[in-house]
Amino acid sequence: MKYEKELHFNEFHIPGWRCSCGEVYYDPEHAQKILLLNKLQKEALRAKLGRIRSNLVLRVPRQIEKALNLKKGEVVRLEMNGRQFTVVPDS
Repeated sequence: MKYEKELHFNEFHIPGWRCSCGEVYYDPEHAQKILLLNKLQKEALRAKLGRIRSNLVLRVPRQIEKALNLKKGEVVRLEMNGRQFTVVPDS
């Protein structure tokens, strides 16, 4: 088995191992995140808005937190597109 850093898996590149026989084994932690991302892209999730003092707070569902590896205190970007916005990890 040869370890490779970028094996193609569902439109993403993740680490894993490739056997000389052609069999591919993906890193399970990375593969699970990709499968969760694919699932989340197919369904509309709801999020709740809250308020802390004068700030409006968007509560992100745990599934998205895990799929995008978000952490408390992490800075994200809000990208505006008309009356819609996208939350993007700032990395």
